Amino acid sequence: MYKDFFKRVIDFIVALAGLIVIFPIFAVLLLLLLIANDGKPLFFQLRPGKNGQLFKVIKFKTMNDRKDANGHLLPDSMRLTSVGKFVRKTSLDEIPQLINVIKGDMSLIGPRPLLPEYLPLYNAHQMRRHDVRPGITGWAQVNGRNAISWEKKFEYDVWYVDQISLALDLKILLLTVQKVFKTEGISQEGQATMKKFKGTISKLEDA
Repeated sequence: MYKDFFKRVIDFIVALAGLIVIFPIFAVLLLLLLIANDGKPLFFQLRPGKNGQLFKVIKFKTMNDRKDANGHLLPDSMRLTSVGKFVRKTSLDEIPQLINVIKGDMSLIGPRPLLPEYLPLYNAHQMRRHDVRPGITGWAQVNGRNAISWEKKFEYDVWYVDQISLALDLKILLLTVQKVFKTEGISQEGQATMKKFKGTISKLEDA
């Protein structure tokens, strides 16, 4: 009952109330990033949601669009602005996703929505992370976030899908607050976030 009904009701109420309460912070960040990113404070990107259906995720834009002499985007670490670094470090870049939660694209708690290009790379077990709405935070985020391997991340995601409950969601929410203050697991070593997913050995075994 919680997974199929109450979770969505709670998501809507909490996300709407949260967006109203933190609107002053939202407005200030919007202005700062507007200046830092040459008039582009937000970015919209297609991500797979529940059952793999694509939607546009909304986030604060923490990197500029600087390019090299050949017109290619510079590495993430070189495009991360000082304001963007602070916003990402404190996880404030996730605030606009409250709008996605209100719309029903996302949940407050669930597997993070990743890139559509990863969909063909998942094995059957990993694909189960799409059995529920993706979340702003999740079990993988409070157990290492970007500092853990892709395989471990997917293992945590699928475990969450099988264990969803109000108690677990509250636990993840509390641990998320703790992680934000400790600023742990923001990135893998040498990366602004983490390396792209290239598929796993288990994907080959599934074929």
